[in-house]
Amino acid sequence: MEQDFSKADLATFFERGIDTSTVAAQFGYFLKGIPKLKLQKPATLNDGILYLSEKSAADFAAFYDQFKNSCSVIKFVPASGAASRMFKFLLEFLSDYNEKKESVENYLQRHNNASLEQFFASFEKFPFYDAILCATQKTHTNFENCSDGYKKYLCIKTMLQSNDFDFANQPKGTLPFHKFKNYISTAVEAHLHESLNYATAENKSSVHFTISSEHKYKFENAVTQFQINNNFQPEFDVSYSYQSKSTDTLSYDNANKPIRDSQNNLLFRPGGHGALIENLNQLDADLIFIKNIDNVNCHQTDVITLFKKALSGILIANQQKVFNYIKHLNNANIDTALLNEVSIFLENELFFKLNLDFLKLTLDDKKHYLLTILNRPIRVCGMVENQGEPGGGPFWVTDNDGNLKLQIIEASQIDSQNQEQLNMIANATHFNPVDLVCGIKNYNGEKFHLPDFVDDNTGFIVEKTKNGIPFKAFELPGLWNGAMANWLTIFVEVPITTFNPVKTVNDLLKPAHQA
Repeated sequence: MEQDFSKADLATFFERGIDTSTVAAQFGYFLKGIPKLKLQKPATLNDGILYLSEKSAADFAAFYDQFKNSCSVIKFVPASGAASRMFKFLLEFLSDYNEKKESVENYLQRHNNASLEQFFASFEKFPFYDAILCATQKTHTNFENCSDGYKKYLCIKTMLQSNDFDFANQPKGTLPFHKFKNYISTAVEAHLHESLNYATAENKSSVHFTISSEHKYKFENAVTQFQINNNFQPEFDVSYSYQSKSTDTLSYDNANKPIRDSQNNLLFRPGGHGALIENLNQLDADLIFIKNIDNVNCHQTDVITLFKKALSGILIANQQKVFNYIKHLNNANIDTALLNEVSIFLENELFFKLNLDFLKLTLDDKKHYLLTILNRPIRVCGMVENQGEPGGGPFWVTDNDGNLKLQIIEASQIDSQNQEQLNMIANATHFNPVDLVCGIKNYNGEKFHLPDFVDDNTGFIVEKTKNGIPFKAFELPGLWNGAMANWLTIFVEVPITTFNPVKTVNDLLKPAHQA
């Protein structure tokens, strides 16, 4: 089955920077399906995941401190998503509640919604409470005569209505996250403050946010507010980028025909966070920290700093070894002892177990094969103990060449009908908190072209509904999943205190977010 595109369609592809071969390849997944990965086993402590004692962490952190002023460092923060999921249960409440039929108190009692009850009971503790209350009181002159439940209902309307604060359609990064004595901090400000502790080199801190273009001014205002609130002017290099239109994908109906709008234009949708590998590819730095916008903490900064630096020290130490081995392997003389040493290094320190067929290769072929494996981007990923959070985790996976290596895997990447594979997901001891340090340059100091290391077969098909109409779309391999599938990977256990995501608004009530 082929797709029939008009000249106008082809012009649209050209305008967006989308190659027709890419469209054809993605369409093939709808026809043939996406190959599922086969997990060999979960990565666990001392079997794919390194354990760091307090002394080891301090030693690696000190090692990083020795080098950080001689290299370029940047913090990369994916921050383009809107906060709609964060307020999902409140939006459902506004949609469902009918103030003409019953009181808020009766509604709460009748529905027994734990999330809603927690929000109502703790409303005064949220960092946005004062601003929302003040605005609601101004709008509703009879506010003080209302019941307590109805007052909070009015405040929720003020917070979420499009003509008021419209929180659900704002980027997470610019929402109030922490309430300090004299000011309210956004997630953007928290990331900037955190970057001063570990992502600073030569007295300059560089932070890059991936955002939606229409929200840039909000981020710029948050950066300015950070400097005002802290009453100092550190040298910050804050930059922004947007998800490229070239990474958008087509939407299809159930008959695998492209969906079009009322003007007969093709309907595109963002390709998921895996599209950000293109944004990451545009950066030029020796070390890149990656951390999600909503994972911030207003306490325990010492622990976070220690382990961020430790991950960096581990990366630098292993990168130096990799570069040294590459230089030796590039020598004219082939040394059997060196080939064995590199193989052992790959297996014991980079957790990359070579296919037994490697032993059958000639010395020259072994050399070239080892060079191919070593000459890749490298990442060190923090992993926390599994707390039942949805998302990916660390596993051993066999690649297309028969090598056993480490990957971050999502449940959607495996066969949901295979109980053995599902058991591995269920029994995983660790979880991916998106806590990465990346080295994206080769031994000559040249940048890798990161899209070359994506496993295209690790994308997935999502089923969505828009305006009541179901559709399907291809999502690109995830940024820290398939988009980095062919990187060298090291997993390190980090404390659970370094993982403080805000998935729902009630997460702001957790100690990590209560200043």
